[in-house]
Amino acid sequence: MHNPFDAGEGAYRIQDFNRWEKDTEIDGEKFITLVHEEKYREFFKKCCHRHKMLAEVTTSPETYEAACLAVGAAIHASENNAFAVVRPPGHHARRNFAAGFCFLNNIAIATQKLVNEGKKVFILDIDGHHGDGTQSIFYTSPDVLYCSVHQVFAYPMSGYENEIGEGEGEGYTMNFPLLAGSGDRELLASVDKAIMKAEEFKPDVVGVSAGFDGYEKDMLLNLCYTLNGYYEVGFRLSRSFKNIFAVLEGGYHRDVRQCIEHFVEGVEKGK
Repeated sequence: MHNPFDAGEGAYRIQDFNRWEKDTEIDGEKFITLVHEEKYREFFKKCCHRHKMLAEVTTSPETYEAACLAVGAAIHASENNAFAVVRPPGHHARRNFAAGFCFLNNIAIATQKLVNEGKKVFILDIDGHHGDGTQSIFYTSPDVLYCSVHQVFAYPMSGYENEIGEGEGEGYTMNFPLLAGSGDRELLASVDKAIMKAEEFKPDVVGVSAGFDGYEKDMLLNLCYTLNGYYEVGFRLSRSFKNIFAVLEGGYHRDVRQCIEHFVEGVEKGK
């Protein structure tokens, strides 16, 4: 098992999902290079087989296997309007390096596959940390609208309002940095603004970087979102868009399953 005992990004985060349906045979290795350089993929695999420290994690061969399965699960979710419960997370991973517990950018790979199929994608990142990796990957793309709601002045110290994209991608990145102590009201106000922008964008698919470290019991951040807040995010997205998938990012507490269940219930009730 990948990094099972870590008190941060450890196996405790998804231990409550042991009885959920598992698609453990979905190997995403062949899709990695849709986003990441082949040289980086080889480097990451080699690090894992040598048990090297990478992205603040001591890797192992199981890390590489888990990362490939996470990519596959994200793609499966994107094709089936489903929620991919995975680790390791992905939204800090850039094209050629790992960071913040992330090695492969799961949602970016699934999104790029959709873009290659001619689809426009709206990514809403509700992880309490800014998804700097995802933003950088699509920063010049007019085919992906990336919107992030996150705690300001926290890792990775990016995601400010003046980061709006470049070149053909200018105007297709939106950031909503929130002060520590912000709760459901601030979260949902930002989500509503992102949805308004996305309705103008008219996406074919919505992908949610569903991190739950903005939750009031999280160990790493100082946001105060509640279970009802996550329900409302799912509900409001579903009221506006038909095709929605989600991929687990952060969330460093024992209530990850409850957060996911409330988000998914919101999506279901909003249909």
